[in-house]
Amino acid sequence: MNKPSTGLLLVFLFLLKNGYAQLQLPPVFSGAHLKDVQTEETVRRYLSPVKILWETPGASTHIINAETLLKPGDGQADLSGKDLCVMHNDATGKAGILLDFGRELQGGLQLITDQSAGGKPVRIRIRFGESASEAMSNIDTIHNATNDHAMRDFIISLPWLGKLEVGNTGFRFVRIDLIDSTAELKLKEARAIFVFRDIPYLGSFKCSDTLLNKIWLTGAYTVQLNMQDYLWDGIKRDRLVWVGDMHPETSTIAAVFGYNDVVPKSLDLAKNITPLPQYMNGMVSYSMWWILIQHDLYMHTGDKKYLAQQKTYLIPLLNHLISKIDSNSSEALNDGARFLDWPSSTNPKAIHAGLQAMLVMTLKAGSELCSTLNDPAMAIKCREAIDRLKKNVPDANDSKQAAALLSLSGLMPAGKADSILSLGGVHNYSTFFGYYMLKAKAKACDYQGAIDAIRNYWGPMLSLGATTFWEDFNIDWLPNASRIDELVPPGKKDIHGDYGAFCYKGFRHSLCHGWASGPTPWLTQYVLGVNVIAPGCRVLKIEPHLGDLTFAEGTYPTPLGIVTIKVRKLPNGDMGINVTAPKGIKIIKVDGY
Repeated sequence: MNKPSTGLLLVFLFLLKNGYAQLQLPPVFSGAHLKDVQTEETVRRYLSPVKILWETPGASTHIINAETLLKPGDGQADLSGKDLCVMHNDATGKAGILLDFGRELQGGLQLITDQSAGGKPVRIRIRFGESASEAMSNIDTIHNATNDHAMRDFIISLPWLGKLEVGNTGFRFVRIDLIDSTAELKLKEARAIFVFRDIPYLGSFKCSDTLLNKIWLTGAYTVQLNMQDYLWDGIKRDRLVWVGDMHPETSTIAAVFGYNDVVPKSLDLAKNITPLPQYMNGMVSYSMWWILIQHDLYMHTGDKKYLAQQKTYLIPLLNHLISKIDSNSSEALNDGARFLDWPSSTNPKAIHAGLQAMLVMTLKAGSELCSTLNDPAMAIKCREAIDRLKKNVPDANDSKQAAALLSLSGLMPAGKADSILSLGGVHNYSTFFGYYMLKAKAKACDYQGAIDAIRNYWGPMLSLGATTFWEDFNIDWLPNASRIDELVPPGKKDIHGDYGAFCYKGFRHSLCHGWASGPTPWLTQYVLGVNVIAPGCRVLKIEPHLGDLTFAEGTYPTPLGIVTIKVRKLPNGDMGINVTAPKGIKIIKVDGY
């Protein structure tokens, strides 16, 4: 039986998508054929490199006209023979070049070639890197460079007078090496294929501190890159739906993009592949994060229909969690991996304290969701379980992660938690749980301390050349550290290759991790002052805290439209607040403003 042409099928789908619904489906296109066609939510854009960062020693005899690769391309091979970068290997040496595309990207590389000797393919080695030093590295045991999750170091053959597109990873830098001892490559273009969701930044933030503005945007961009077919945590490594890691990301999405279907799609995937009583991603905390995200999603969207679809999973999960409270009113979640974040993973007392607090937070969210779902008996059961858990308050064991959760759950006074969080400044912060440390500081009314923590912890990543936030960061790495956008100078430490811990040692360390985006929703909520009080954002409480800032302004996306907020510090020390909101949204301003 003859099958329909793939090209014809794509043409038909394009016409259908663009409004030509009156076209009749050819008989050969049966429903069986169409149901298997999957469309992508992402777009592709082609970017030329902005800089040649390195060339092989003696490049003048092995590379000619490299600068032409910086020119805008058209993606088409031609017969003109003009504007070509020629790479040549011979007995005296080999050709290699390192390209810098200016910022972190998700995608691959497009190569346009000219004619080659004898019309034969030309072999090259490609190395993608999130840092310049990673793109210059080898896959070995020295600095832990890997091809985990995505191929970033491999050899391919380029066609004669043609085009090849290759790669699907997170990168900013690409090194290209000509392989064979006697070979020549005439390269017309080497462009990045940028794959991303082309969605508007409906939310915005601007204040009197340009560093905070840049941090807000960097967090937003970090998450946008991870909004692929599903919501990933990393675009080089951890290209998976990690449910706990999603919570800072979904908070960022709500503050920047508003509703996006990548969130429920990813939540549903996690649910569908995790039959109870299993835990999502094998971690007891991650199933709790799923409930907390469902609560936040409902508060932002007010989508009761979607929430109702979760009931048959939510209620048994809540019952299972409640069953894990022992006779001492302690969490006994011992049937899965016990994990908060990596830096706290060697502190079992802190993990216990954090899980106790998370269980309180989860059951509170569960109680509210059950009330919305007209299940008052389950709502009461959750509240009774919370009362039991409050009788047992574990020691944080000097863990900032545990202290933050104990504060947010109400198990520890906010001021006491803040004294732990403030000890040593941003030492022992983490990019994931830093978000909850900031929230706990806000609960203690230490807004200035949180603003300073954002500057002092996330700010240094930018000063080292980052354009996205990293899987982890430790300020102890800063002394004598190199930037990620330079080859490591003699005597300096490689901030990427020389550091890291746990599963992210050396170059395996991801430099674009969505869980690190916490400052973006935090600045929107606590500096701009946007607090969602009723489902669907129908009631917003505007309670800004400027600290040492003189103004803050921005927008917040809701299902009913964009809310605009402007806050100014007045000469008498008070704040002037101006809010413009769509019809249907009730705005509550803090008394006194």
